Amino acid sequence: MTVIQELKKLSNQLFINGEFRTSVATDGIEAINPATEETIGHMPFTTAAEVEEAIEIANQSQKAWNKVNALARAELMHKIATNMREARGVLGEMLTREMGKPYKETTDEVDWSATAVDYYAEVARHDYGKVVGPAVDNQFHFTLKEPMGVVVIILPFNFPFCLLCWSAAAALATGNAVIVKPSENTALSTLKFMEAFSPLPDGLIQCLPGGGDVGRQLVESTNTHMVAFTGSVPTGQFVARTCADQFKPCLIEASGNDPFLVMPSASMEMAARGATFAAYLNCGQVCTSAERFFVHRDIYDSFLEKLIFNAKALRIGNGLEKIDVGPMVSAKERERYEQILQRAIDQGANVASGGGRPAALNTGWFVEPTVLTGINPEMDIMNAESFGPSAPICKVSSLDEAIELANKSRFGLGATIYTSDLNEAMHAVNAIETGMVWVNAPLLDNDAGPFGGRKMTGMGRQLGAEGLDTFRHTKLAMIDPGANDQDFWWFPYKDEEAFPDK
Repeated sequence: MTVIQELKKLSNQLFINGEFRTSVATDGIEAINPATEETIGHMPFTTAAEVEEAIEIANQSQKAWNKVNALARAELMHKIATNMREARGVLGEMLTREMGKPYKETTDEVDWSATAVDYYAEVARHDYGKVVGPAVDNQFHFTLKEPMGVVVIILPFNFPFCLLCWSAAAALATGNAVIVKPSENTALSTLKFMEAFSPLPDGLIQCLPGGGDVGRQLVESTNTHMVAFTGSVPTGQFVARTCADQFKPCLIEASGNDPFLVMPSASMEMAARGATFAAYLNCGQVCTSAERFFVHRDIYDSFLEKLIFNAKALRIGNGLEKIDVGPMVSAKERERYEQILQRAIDQGANVASGGGRPAALNTGWFVEPTVLTGINPEMDIMNAESFGPSAPICKVSSLDEAIELANKSRFGLGATIYTSDLNEAMHAVNAIETGMVWVNAPLLDNDAGPFGGRKMTGMGRQLGAEGLDTFRHTKLAMIDPGANDQDFWWFPYKDEEAFPDK
């Protein structure tokens, strides 16, 4: 079966209780290839009754899964990772057809997903709690790590496989069940991805396509116990407020407008290459994209020349061809981004490269990688997430000025600095107010290190040991094997310990 046929087959499907099922929903949306504007399938809006059914199944499945020992869980999860790698080509092609980014990037994403599953398979069985020093003689005090229950994962379109696994691998490895609400723009690919989880018991992971109503029902339910959300700030705030009403734990990763600092000691060629990748990866549709460039005046012209050269050299086109940058995910997203770009121009920005739609590509939601000059820090494009392929370049006179401007943001996800001066590097690492700082290595992730941000970017962490604890409760147990008396603080209180007579 070809991928095109597979997309049609997955149309109108849900993944419930270990099997694909045609939804009874009468509403839905067409899945459109953003490079060709062809309809490739149909996504249903899962009904309220189907959502409730999935929640009930998840709760039953989780109770059984929680009794499975950690080694057996780990072995099943390694099989999941193997399945992902074996389906790499099909998954990559499907995701490219559905959301547009180059096949190189979609297949890389499958690889990154598999490594996250392998990582958490082992880390989860390494740490089930710890023994703590007792506060009373002859007692035994220790902690246990326990699952939340049913975890809801609400996904964006830009990295649907990877972001799913960053949360789902940790959640499943620690004994939770998972219900996935995919992005409307990548629902069919996410449904196909569910096949990789076939080693798991039925109902342990389920996928329910739909819009905001599906997500709202999953978040508001008293029978789901934790929410991992990646998306916009307003929706993230809604999720956090709704969870707060139940004191339901949540992980929120909303937005970013990451700074990129370039100092005179840096290699200009490497800094420009790193900037090109950081600004234009996935057509700029990356939460950690470099969106604000602060370049020292001494090397501003040299850096700008090299960046413009690199931007113009990028090949734009269908992600199934030999290209570097694909289309934006939808006509709506392109229109939103173009309005942001036009606003920057209206406020005085100059287009040094790009700025429009590729002349040779009349079909598809393509835009040119853009370099903007004449930028000042007060412009709207420097204070919001553009989520598109733009690189606004602001000239600075010192590292301290660059750091001050980098921190002048309501977001705090990541930041990059290019420098060969160790003192500058360490100063930036310590002073920039973000969850991550990259020195000469933009946009890298590490399964063993935490991913997340500060401020309006959200709260909580994925990956690393911190990401594991995001999906677990910690319970303290204290045991007195001899059931001895506790007269040092029990009734009756000793007379000599009463308030002294006057």
